[in-house]
Formats: sequence, structure tokens, C-alpha cells
Amino acid sequence: MIDSGFETKSLRMELLLLVTFQAPAADVERIIEAVVAITPLRMGRYDGNAYQTAQGIERYRTLEGAAASAEIELRRRPGTVEVSFELPDDQTLAARVVEAIFQAHSYEEPVIRIQPLLTSRSKGLDDRANPNRWWNTIGDWKKAESLIRQDA
Repeated sequence: MIDSGFETKSLRMELLLLVTFQAPAADVERIIEAVVAITPLRMGRYDGNAYQTAQGIERYRTLEGAAASAEIELRRRPGTVEVSFELPDDQTLAARVVEAIFQAHSYEEPVIRIQPLLTSRSKGLDDRANPNRWWNTIGDWKKAESLIRQDA
């Protein structure tokens, strides 16, 4: 197991924390706003970095003592997503972030996970001529998306 960062010509591999939470899709913006009020979720020359999965179905059954009362049947809640983002390996910061997620979340028992992570960070080399970069191919996905809407 690699337990420390390393470098290649183009990037650094750094030890960070991966924070993941599950929530109804409608809760995500409120939760992320609470997180970025604490930390900018910066990655190189970008901030506000997080990833959200497509919607899935969450399964659970409420037990005695739950706010929703005990039920016999298993619940299936559609529209649940998973969101992940990276943080520096800082327990104080991680504690503030998970508390913010908990306070902004609509669940009594939200799923919040933290895992150590080895992740890449670009060294910011000038690769404007790289033929694989989006700006040298079809362009920005946002521009392509707006062209599709205009054609519709």
C-alpha cells in the first residue's frame, strides 16, 4: 500500500481525506453551501469541487425510537444521491465539515463517511498544446450543451 504522496512529471499524488455523504437530491445544494462556508473545496485553480452521482434508491426500515416511528415494511426512497469531495488531512476541519453536513441534512441518521485518499493534483504545467485537452477538441461541455439547446 502506498502510504505517502509521490510525484510524476505532470502531477503530485497527495494524501487527503475523501468525504462522502448520501442525501435526497433536493438537500444537496443546502448541504454543499454549509460545507463551502467552512472550506472552499479547492483543487488547483478551481474551487467548489464535489461530485454527485445519479439518483438511486435508498433502502431502510425505521426502528423503535426513530423520529418516524417503528415500521414493519422496508422503505424505498427514490431520488437519493451520493456526494463526495476532498479535504486536507485535518481532523479539526473534518469535524467542522461533518457537523455542518449533519446540521444541514434532513435525516435523523445521515450517512457520512471519511476515508484516507491518495489523489492527484496537477503541477500546473503549460499543456495548452496537448491535443487531448478539452479546449483542443470539442471545447467546453457547457458551450456544447448550449449549442444542443439552440438546435432543439
